[in-house]
Amino acid sequence: MSLNREKSSWKHRFRITIYNDQTFEEIWQTRLTKLGTFTLIGAVIISLIVLTTILIAFTNLREFIPGYPDGNMRRNIIMTAYRLDSLENELHLRDQYFNNINAIISGKEPVDFQSLQDTSKSYENITFNKSAEDSLLRIQIEQEEQYNLSTSEYEENNKGSKIINQHFFTPLKGVVTSKFNPVDNHFGTDIVAESNTIVSAVLDGTVVMAGWTLETGYIIEIQHGNNIISVYKHNAELLKDIGTVVKAGETISIIGNSGELYTSGPHLHFELWHNGTPIDPEQYIIF
Repeated sequence: MSLNREKSSWKHRFRITIYNDQTFEEIWQTRLTKLGTFTLIGAVIISLIVLTTILIAFTNLREFIPGYPDGNMRRNIIMTAYRLDSLENELHLRDQYFNNINAIISGKEPVDFQSLQDTSKSYENITFNKSAEDSLLRIQIEQEEQYNLSTSEYEENNKGSKIINQHFFTPLKGVVTSKFNPVDNHFGTDIVAESNTIVSAVLDGTVVMAGWTLETGYIIEIQHGNNIISVYKHNAELLKDIGTVVKAGETISIIGNSGELYTSGPHLHFELWHNGTPIDPEQYIIF
C-alpha cells in the first residue's frame, strides 16, 4: 500500500500561483506534478550548460579562463613556429652553401641537393605555364641583352688586390626603387620591371644556392671568380640548380614577388659581395 501511495504522489498536481502583495490579484499560475517539476528544472539546467558552452566556445569569454592564451599570444605562437621552421631551413642552406664554397675552392664539384621549402606553406597548386609567345619573347630579350655590358674597375680592397676591367652583365633593365644603404641593413639594389621579365647572371660562375626562404622567397646565389658573389632575391621561378655552371648573360630566373616579409610587388633585390663585404651594385652596373 505504501509503495502505491508513493507512486500516486508523483502524479498529484500542485498549483504554483503568484499574487500581487497589495491587491491580492493573481498575476501568474501553473500546475505541475512532482515529475513535471523535476523535468522542468532539469531542462533549465541543461539549457544553461549548453548556453554557457556555446558562449565560451564561440566568443572571447574563453580568454577570461585562467591559463587560456589570448588572441595575441596564439598569433605569436604561430609566428614563432613559422620562423623556427624557416630558421631550420636557413641553417641547412647555410651549411650546404659553405660546403659548396669549400668544394669550389678545392677544385671539386659542389654537392647538388634539393633545397627544402617551408613546411608551413603549401605549394601543390603553384604552376608555371610557358606559352609559345613567352618562349619567343625570352629569346628576343636574350638577344637584345647579349651585348649590354658595363665596364667597371674595383677599388683596392683590404688585402690590396685589384680587379681591373671586370665586365658585368646587367641582370635586368628596370627602375631602381631602393638603393644600396648598409646603414639600414639594405645591402643591395631593388629594381622594378614588368612581370615575367627574365633575370640574367652578371658574370660567369657556379650556382651555390637555389632555394626558398620565408623572408625573401625564391633566391639564387652565384659564386664568381675573384671572390665575387651575386645574389638574386624575390624570384617567381628559379631556372638553375645548385652546381650549375652559368655564363654571363645566361637566364637564371624570372622576376617575381615571392617572400612574405620584405616584398611589396614584382621586383628584383640584387646584391654584390666581394671578399665577404657587400658593395653598391650601381657603382659597377647600369640598370
